[in-house]
Amino acid sequence: MAQIQTIRGPIDVGALGRVLIHEHVFLMDMEYTMNYRPDLFEEETIAQAAVKLNALKAAGIDTIIDLTVLGLGRHIPSLAKVAARTDLNIIVSTGAYTFDKVPAPFSFYGPGLLCDAPEPMVDHFVKDIVQGIAGTNIKAGELKCAIDEPGLTPGVERIMRAVARTHRITGTPITVHTAPLKETGLTAQRVLAEEGVNLEDVVIGHCGDTTNIDYLMKIADRGSILGMDRFGINFTITMQDRVKTIAALAKRGYIDRLSLSHDCCCWSDFFPTVEHYHAAMPQHHYLHIHNDVIPALLEAGVTQNQIEKMFIDNPRRHFEAAANRFAARA
Repeated sequence: MAQIQTIRGPIDVGALGRVLIHEHVFLMDMEYTMNYRPDLFEEETIAQAAVKLNALKAAGIDTIIDLTVLGLGRHIPSLAKVAARTDLNIIVSTGAYTFDKVPAPFSFYGPGLLCDAPEPMVDHFVKDIVQGIAGTNIKAGELKCAIDEPGLTPGVERIMRAVARTHRITGTPITVHTAPLKETGLTAQRVLAEEGVNLEDVVIGHCGDTTNIDYLMKIADRGSILGMDRFGINFTITMQDRVKTIAALAKRGYIDRLSLSHDCCCWSDFFPTVEHYHAAMPQHHYLHIHNDVIPALLEAGVTQNQIEKMFIDNPRRHFEAAANRFAARA
């Protein structure tokens, strides 16, 4: 049986249970936080994060994929402190999040650059997966890149191809942040496929931000999982529209291409305080799907069995199929 890396070490893929495929624990601009937000490092912040994750576990979720990578303030020591206080599995990620340029440490270092060398991001990401992140033995179990409204800028493409090559070396599956209103998921699929990625090993993130069924079916028909993963972010699209879209796709036979999540966090410096965050987006929390979305899906005609597929079968296949394909190539 395939094994999946979590923050506490490897587990069998069968132990994933119910999975939220796109979440965060801490989100930040690291430079800002290090200088102006000492509350991240306080005991209360760690304790409150553990309380929230334990409530999620009590509600029936067994695993989250934390998609905080370079550009979003991943801080492994804080994650490790929280993980020690919860039975929830936390899969951490490697990669880079940008809508434009590569992270500054790679700006002058790489193919054809001032310090000419093979793509250093590949080695960087591989080490996070094979050896551990930031000098720890905590290994990444997911890769992430992004393509938003600016489209395939040179920096975005460079990161995406580095992520694809890392996937080919390690077998680690991929999630892509996309802008569905600009249909950038199709561009991501094209680039990843050019690098030899089987698109069944890819989650195209934020697909729930559109009601364009034709676009979503194009993504799904190429094999990728649709990340219906921003429940609680109601200023982009309502929960009702998100639910209707899932129900419509289920009726068209796409239930095996859908996954659910919130894309929320326990703490972020994107708001002055955690209280400001919850006041601005009161439904953007880990229990929104459990409390509000599942009843709405059932009312819309999605069956309990189909909901279980979105929570259990599809995330499991995301990891298991990628691992099996990698093993077959090895």
